[in-house]
Amino acid sequence: MNSAQFLFDVFQKNQTSAAIIWRGHSYRFGWILDRVNDWKIELEKNRIAPGSVVIFEGEFSPNAVAMLLALIDASCIIVPLTKSVRDKKDEFIRVAQGEILLTLDHEDEISISVLGPRANNPIYESLRTMGHPGLVLFSSGSTGKSKAAVHDFVPMLDKFKMPRHVYRTIAFLLFDHIGGVNTLLYTLSNAGTLIICEERSPDYVLGAVEKFGAELLPTSPTFINLILLSEAYRRHELGSLKLVTYGTEVMPELTLKRFHELFPNIQLAQTYGLSEVGILRAKSRSSDSLWVKIGGEGFETRVVDGTLQIKAKSAMLGYLNAPSPFTEDGWFMTGDSVEVDGEYMKILGRKSELINVGGEKVYPSEVENVIQEFENVAEVAVYGEKNPLVGNIVCARVRLKEGEGSLDFVSRLKRFCRERMQPYKIPVKIAFTKQMQYNERYKKMRQA
Repeated sequence: MNSAQFLFDVFQKNQTSAAIIWRGHSYRFGWILDRVNDWKIELEKNRIAPGSVVIFEGEFSPNAVAMLLALIDASCIIVPLTKSVRDKKDEFIRVAQGEILLTLDHEDEISISVLGPRANNPIYESLRTMGHPGLVLFSSGSTGKSKAAVHDFVPMLDKFKMPRHVYRTIAFLLFDHIGGVNTLLYTLSNAGTLIICEERSPDYVLGAVEKFGAELLPTSPTFINLILLSEAYRRHELGSLKLVTYGTEVMPELTLKRFHELFPNIQLAQTYGLSEVGILRAKSRSSDSLWVKIGGEGFETRVVDGTLQIKAKSAMLGYLNAPSPFTEDGWFMTGDSVEVDGEYMKILGRKSELINVGGEKVYPSEVENVIQEFENVAEVAVYGEKNPLVGNIVCARVRLKEGEGSLDFVSRLKRFCRERMQPYKIPVKIAFTKQMQYNERYKKMRQA
């Protein structure tokens, strides 16, 4: 079954157009198509059969894209891993029952080695029976153990068959992230150009936007905040940029407002996606609004007890290392608390991160939104800490823009919070750090 044929048809029709820009060089769709065919031959030579569980270790590059497509075409079960999970690599290979290891080095060369016996997970067997390619994605594990979600690549690819807008797009989200896979497939299926950044600092990314005329930047609220803090936008011409999409975490209201004020002509659009269900179509009420309409073809949403649930054609088949998160009638329980206003909803945060203070609910993001407005605050992460009297207390970890006396800062910050929040939401403990408070996926880390 050639589930990627529609992509190859797009490549064939656009052979002379730029598909990928990497290290300053342009790679055309014809080159990608030829490279896919080369890798298909190489897979056959190495007896990598349909249904093989292939650990694919690498970052975005022309060869990585070509190999990924060759593996899809060969109906393999693909487990992409990037350097962002290097500390968990052995664990992830064990959980995924990796059979073959493909390693892509810095020079874009791929080596192939055999890892172990045939994987026997029942979810894999169902993919093999259907003859479908699979995709295994590990969650970031920001609130606990990383979970391995197994997807059938066929329904995941189906949503890219409908032609949509053509963009020159920055590949910001990672190769082993649902957002990164979505960016890749959306861009290439519409004959757009994927601009690969080897560094993900504000200056490097915005420099790539300027140099290569990028029109779309899919990123995270944390990175947008870093763009504002670094003032990298002052050093680069961003006239080509039409759309900035953000997801993966709750957007601070102040960050959204500041970016919109600076760039009123750049559309800001919230996205919503999870490793388990894919990326849903979303429509923000406006560029400066956190209210968003989520759903679209292939997706249904409902809210049960204030928590979002999703039914999706592209939902995962299941976890390799965790119980099923689906209801009996097939709805995925996201764990995200939401407010609803007609067709629109606002994401409040993960239910698992909720801080219960004497029976009162506190979402970290609402406290962070207030503290982020205070002078000299570069970043803040709010979390709960157990307390024998009230169950939990609110704590904040702050990174300052410039050094100053901690006692005076804490006193002024608490006074600032008292004027804007109920008493139980005010942080009892305020700690200082010089470390960045996000992981390699540019997602805020809130653990104590």
